[in-house]
Amino acid sequence: MKKTTIKASSDIALVKYWGKKDEVLRLPENGSVSIILDGMDTVTTVEFNDSFLEDEVFIQDKKIDVSSREARRVIKHLDRVRKLADTSKKAKVVSKNTFPRGTGLSSSGSGMAALTYAATKALDLDLSEKELSILSRQASGTACRCAVGGFVEWLDGDTSESSYSHTIFNKDHWDIRDVVAVVDEGRKKISSTEGHTSAQSSPFFKVRQENIKEKITKVKDAISQKDFTKLGKIVESEALEFHSILLTSKVPLILWYPGTIQVMQEVARLREEGTECYFTLNTGFNLHILTLPENQDKVKERLDKLSLVVKTLTAKVGDKPKEINEHLF
Repeated sequence: MKKTTIKASSDIALVKYWGKKDEVLRLPENGSVSIILDGMDTVTTVEFNDSFLEDEVFIQDKKIDVSSREARRVIKHLDRVRKLADTSKKAKVVSKNTFPRGTGLSSSGSGMAALTYAATKALDLDLSEKELSILSRQASGTACRCAVGGFVEWLDGDTSESSYSHTIFNKDHWDIRDVVAVVDEGRKKISSTEGHTSAQSSPFFKVRQENIKEKITKVKDAISQKDFTKLGKIVESEALEFHSILLTSKVPLILWYPGTIQVMQEVARLREEGTECYFTLNTGFNLHILTLPENQDKVKERLDKLSLVVKTLTAKVGDKPKEINEHLF
């Protein structure tokens, strides 16, 4: 058994998924499209060893109580991998992020994709990219996308085998930049997992589902044509539509902070001045602002000056998880 370290990148969904057909398998109500983000990364080291008496999980240099929800989720996924490898060996997992966790920036996606790749490789399991995506999905829906690279589509599917992600364009297809505006580093009050269960209670949910496939097609066309204006308009509108579902669910998920709205308004001002950029956000308060390379510095500079922005991060289109040699323990 060998120690394995994987670096996996988070992503930003251009078309979101919301609601699940199957809670256990995490089959989404609809497909989605995202960009993998190099610069928003998780590094995870996993080792299985006969000498370990129990699983141990360390995140951001802190040992996580094995009875906590966070550790249980990791251990449950280790159990899935152990079952595939037909072993009962316990594991040590050490993981670090380059961006805030639990704030709507898809940290569970990169985290569980990194864990999937590291754990399977540490146990010498030879899985295809599709199989790794399917396995990652069972730990975190978003991890299904973070298990592959570039511009990604997640197929919703009606079975576990048919719901997986694949690369629709590789990372070199189009140089899009993401400036992440962090308005709060605290954790969300309501997790995405909880939110999914109330998705269908929104009166707008059915209408969204009726139009989602057409929207996915339009987004893929815009990426294919490298039409940034077309893509940006769809993506920003999609983010607002998505949050209309959250706002009108029973119980409502009101996730915007004052800083969230301040950033949205600044993005609109930048566009009025001729700097093309568009915002999107997941189930959280921190925002992703998509722009082109020539505008990245200006967008970052303007957002850094806002009173309610704690800090900004930058990312570009990233690749699938990869093995690295620098272990965390």
